[in-house]
Amino acid sequence: MIRAGQIPGAVLAIVMAGASVAFAQNPTFSSRVDAVRVDVLVTENGKPVRGLRAADFEILDNGVRQAVDLVSFEQLPLNVVFTFDLSDSVSGERLVNLRDASGAVLSGLRKEDQAALIAFNRRVIVGPPLTPDIARVRQALEDAEPRGATSLVDACFAGMMLAGSDAGRGLVIVFSDGRDTSSWLKANAVVDAAKRSDAVVYGIAAGLAPKEPFLADLTNQTGGRLFKIESTKGLSDVFLEVLDEFRQRYLVSYSPTGVTQDGWHQLTVRVKGRNATVRARPGYLAGQ
Repeated sequence: MIRAGQIPGAVLAIVMAGASVAFAQNPTFSSRVDAVRVDVLVTENGKPVRGLRAADFEILDNGVRQAVDLVSFEQLPLNVVFTFDLSDSVSGERLVNLRDASGAVLSGLRKEDQAALIAFNRRVIVGPPLTPDIARVRQALEDAEPRGATSLVDACFAGMMLAGSDAGRGLVIVFSDGRDTSSWLKANAVVDAAKRSDAVVYGIAAGLAPKEPFLADLTNQTGGRLFKIESTKGLSDVFLEVLDEFRQRYLVSYSPTGVTQDGWHQLTVRVKGRNATVRARPGYLAGQ
């Protein structure tokens, strides 16, 4: 959503290696606001509304009405980053269902789209990075084997950074079936990072403790959605619902005017003249 000056590659490297506790627990960014991009889902009676134009949208940034510069619908390629829990608990039928669900999404991608895989257990492993070579991602999913603990928070940070590292619309699909047990990063620091990111995070929690708010907070701050499921038997349907819903979203862009350059900016997104339900991120964080 915010055009960042430099994505700190060193921070991402620290997440992967788990090197420096003090620095990794407090990732920081330098951001300047050139344009704000907001992925917006508009529905009526549960069904996506198509055919809207820039003039149909009203955006308030900290209460100040903004001029909408662009509304695109399926015009930009997707960057789909699978961010998957591959700890000891994801084995047998769960692993089979996870591979099948991922394969269904990959089959639904277009030639201009890209995909990537981030696997996490006690470490965060990127491979392959964003690529249009879908066969390579399929093979990586087949080769992945579960082991060890769970670094959910670290992996979500890496997923957002990877999804936003290339032109296109970043979609992070997070699957986990357990609590975080080995991350270096603090959950609140990663949620703050999400407030500066363009990526939209969808979470699928299979048996994740409901008192653990991290995934709910992360999906809410990015305008995504959290699915809580008891079984992975219907996982392919959930993954395909995520992909279909993301393709129905509008990408609204504007250059902020009449507001400060720093701090938290509350966003209000409405569709004029319709009793529509709008899902978008609640705001963004600018400056240091």
